[in-house]
This record gives sequence, C-alpha cells and structure tokens, in this order.
Amino acid sequence: MKTKAKILLLFCALFVQVTAFAGIDKPVTFEQLPVAAQQTIKKHFANRQIALAKVEVELIGKSYDVIFTNGDKIEFDGKGQWTDIDCKRSQVPSALVPTAIAAFVKKNYPQATILKIERNRKTYEVELSNHLELEFDKSFRLIDIDD
Repeated sequence: MKTKAKILLLFCALFVQVTAFAGIDKPVTFEQLPVAAQQTIKKHFANRQIALAKVEVELIGKSYDVIFTNGDKIEFDGKGQWTDIDCKRSQVPSALVPTAIAAFVKKNYPQATILKIERNRKTYEVELSNHLELEFDKSFRLIDIDD
C-alpha cells in the first residue's frame, strides 16, 4: 500500500510541476523566432514594425506570437509555420492564402478582402471584410459559412 501511495504522490508532484510551466508566455527577439517564421515575416510583413514577439511554452511544444505596431498579428507553431494571420487594418498577404481559397473568394465575394486566415490540421477558416466567415476543408472545399 505504501508503494502505491508513493507512486501516486510522485505522479501528482510531477503533474503539478509540468502544468506550472505550461502556458507561460515569454518575450523573445526576432532572432529567437524559428527560421521559417523569420523568413515569413521578412518576405510578407517587411514593411511592418514588430511591437512584441513572444513564445508560449505548452505541454506539447511551443508556439510563437508576433504582434505588429499596427495591430496585425501572426501566430506560428513550434516549427515556424504560420497557424493564424489576423490583419485588422489590411488584408492578409495574397501569397499566404492558398490559391483555391483566393479564387473562391474572388469569384463569390469580389468586393471582399481576406482579413484573417487560420489553419489547423483539418481546416482553414477565413474572415472577410464583409464580416462573413468561411470554413474550408484540407481539399479547399467550402464546408461552412457564418455571418
């Protein structure tokens, strides 16, 4: 019985220690971002000034947020691949929008621009300047529309 109690106590202590360090945001310099993130910023956001770059240490890895002085924000996974681009005062750079999604928006909403795009393992979510939110699967088929 004492062995089970010790194992349980050890497990609880380990869990508390791990969760205590998860979700901690820490400011970082541009040079501390993953190389892929640096390249994306240099290529597509060169004219924007970074107000804050930070890393969030999570239980299963890291993620990075870069906030520009104009309010635009881009999030990266631990490898430096963008996961969320939010351009509050401008449109998402067209080179970062998959061609099929850009074509769909141009055809069906020619007056709208893409202000935000988010991707995960299964979907892409796009917010347009006309306040519509479109969701696409990985094959770029429209699967949902919210207004």
